[in-house]
Amino acid sequence: MDETDVKILKALTVDARLSSRQIARQCDISIGTVLSRIRKMENEGIIKAYSALLDHEKLGYELTVVSEITVSKGRLLEMESEIARFPNVCSVYDVTGELDAIIVAKFRNREELSKFTKRLLALPYVERTNTHVVLTTIKEDFRIA
Repeated sequence: MDETDVKILKALTVDARLSSRQIARQCDISIGTVLSRIRKMENEGIIKAYSALLDHEKLGYELTVVSEITVSKGRLLEMESEIARFPNVCSVYDVTGELDAIIVAKFRNREELSKFTKRLLALPYVERTNTHVVLTTIKEDFRIA
């Protein structure tokens, strides 16, 4: 990746709906360069997908939780893959330290959260969970400027 790729990525990160023409104008490069660079970054997996940033609270997801998970018997990757398929899960992180994984998930209400927590604890190799309910979201934006 060079400076041109970084400029294109920054433009797409701010607004993924920009046309190639708009990106070219903004980055002071040709449309052909924009198209070929984007295609290359997509093929290399640098650009995985395009999506919209949503306001989850306006969509009814009132609760955000961060769950710490401890897994036994060397089944961490298996459990993380299983948890990643749960519909409310936004992120699964394999981490260092006293616990094994951190899960970020969103729920409409306490009942959904309760079912999720019980489902986690029912997984065969999950030894322990410690769930934190987020009180206020100060920043939630995975775009890197």
